[in-house]
Amino acid sequence: MKKVALGIDIGGTNTDMAFVDREGNFLAEGHLPTSNFPEPEVFVAVLAEKVKLMKKTMGEPIEIIGIGIGAPMGNINKGTIEEPADLAWKGITPLADLLREHIDLPILVTNDANAAAVGEMIYGSAKGMKNFAVITLGTGLGSGIVIDGKLLYGQDGFAGEVGHTIVRPGSTNRECGCGRVGCLETYVSATGLKRTLFKIISDSILESELRDLSFNDMTSLNIAEAAERGDVLAKRAFEHTGEMLGLKLADLVAHTNPEAIFLFGGLALAKGLIMEPTLRAFHGNLLSIYRGKVKLLPSGLNSKNSAVLGASALAWDQFGSVEANT
Repeated sequence: MKKVALGIDIGGTNTDMAFVDREGNFLAEGHLPTSNFPEPEVFVAVLAEKVKLMKKTMGEPIEIIGIGIGAPMGNINKGTIEEPADLAWKGITPLADLLREHIDLPILVTNDANAAAVGEMIYGSAKGMKNFAVITLGTGLGSGIVIDGKLLYGQDGFAGEVGHTIVRPGSTNRECGCGRVGCLETYVSATGLKRTLFKIISDSILESELRDLSFNDMTSLNIAEAAERGDVLAKRAFEHTGEMLGLKLADLVAHTNPEAIFLFGGLALAKGLIMEPTLRAFHGNLLSIYRGKVKLLPSGLNSKNSAVLGASALAWDQFGSVEANT
């Protein structure tokens, strides 16, 4: 019987999942719109049914060794999601306990960026590295930090929240879903990029193909495509976003002294649009003792479901030698 891990990536908009073998091959996949479920109990029940249907579609018997889940503000110590800025679920959601009511398997819940970091270490470009960080650029900004070969969790599982460090203090700056003002992810994320572009458009008289799009209809992909076609204001939005990201990554180096920092997620797929201004600001703000020693790289997990691959890597890392019954 073939052994697989179930990897689940819970994002602010969508949830993706897959059965993944030890070599990182996807054997079956499923998707669920997270934003359609304001109640986590309903979401978990539908998720469990989706998993069971996926299993039925498999052409051979499988043994699920465990479940790895990456989610915003996932607490590895408790199996909970706590006060997530990018989900509709407020307070503390006992995600692992809710899922165990439907599926009797070992379950590990952690920050989505921590899952990405494990995936990078096992399947990506961080193989052999003991000190690195992964920055996830999606609806929000997440960060997974590895020190001496181990994920950094801290006292209660929430170490390394780079996205919720303040870059613009003061009550007149951008409100964040975490309840504070001026967090990095309000500027550096898919949503932050949109907010930046709307501010740039309102302050400029230059033409832009994006002027007639509403905020809700616009996506970061729209902005990237317009920038590639030469839209000046779209380019400015990426420049501003990259400058802020590079500045904060230089601070991250001072705190953690990594060998490399990997950019992961939808916004990172804009490649040169985001990478070039980020690199300029990064190198321009690095303390001299770190210059030339830290690589800033795109993630080595290139598939569209690389976040799921990272989540499954958590399960393989923790439960790979466990015999599970399903």
